[in-house]
Amino acid sequence: MLDTFRAKAQAVSAEVHQVPSRREALDFVVGFLRDAGVADAPRQGAVWADGPTLEGVDRAALAARAPGLSFTATTESAEAAAVGISDVDFGVANTGTLAQAADRVELRLVSSLPPIHVAIVRADRIVADLGALFGRLSPAQARYLALITGPSRTADIERVLTIGVHGPGRLVIVVVGDQQGRN
Repeated sequence: MLDTFRAKAQAVSAEVHQVPSRREALDFVVGFLRDAGVADAPRQGAVWADGPTLEGVDRAALAARAPGLSFTATTESAEAAAVGISDVDFGVANTGTLAQAADRVELRLVSSLPPIHVAIVRADRIVADLGALFGRLSPAQARYLALITGPSRTADIERVLTIGVHGPGRLVIVVVGDQQGRN
């Protein structure tokens, strides 16, 4: 299923990277932020919404490794950020889609306002299709469900494709662990 997810996500212009553990996911994100030019300067920062990847992490030490990284996700900080980072709940293999129970506004802000979205998903939470997703996630668990398939794209009536008009122009997916639950 992971290979299908990767192929489908890449087919819609998402970038997919797999790391073996949460620690490597943190290291990947820090390296990505450096490579993306994130800095403590206007419109060059990054904002990371609270989630499972950050549980128990020394955020001050993490921010020291990535100047410009903030953990305060507000409308203002997300609009001013170059990169938004969030955990997502599931990946849907047959479409390469990410599913995020986005009841918390911070998740919606960091995944939709910055030009780059880094989404972290556990490999053991990649499901076959939407039917399998809804078998594991009910409306009672998530009143606001965001389905993210690739970077934002739109086309006008003349079929001129434009990337990033209504959301991030770049989607970077970090898959943590493997489908046997090792992460």
